[in-house]
Amino acid sequence: MALNLRIWYDKEADFLEVIFSDKAGYMRETDNDCIMERIDEEGNILGFSVMQVSHLSTEKPLIAELVGKVQG
Repeated sequence: MALNLRIWYDKEADFLEVIFSDKAGYMRETDNDCIMERIDEEGNILGFSVMQVSHLSTEKPLIAELVGKVQG
């Protein structure tokens, strides 16, 4: 099964967004203040966003747990 991704980076806002599905959904906080997940009403993950990308450490990976099934 192929999964199409849309990846958007807004340099002015310093914001990265990855979208797995255009299905209607809403943003939910994660355990990392820089990352929000986009989910549908059933809790399926539709995408995620990363804020303040240019301020992230280059010495360690950015880690967050996205809870739910990926909806493509």
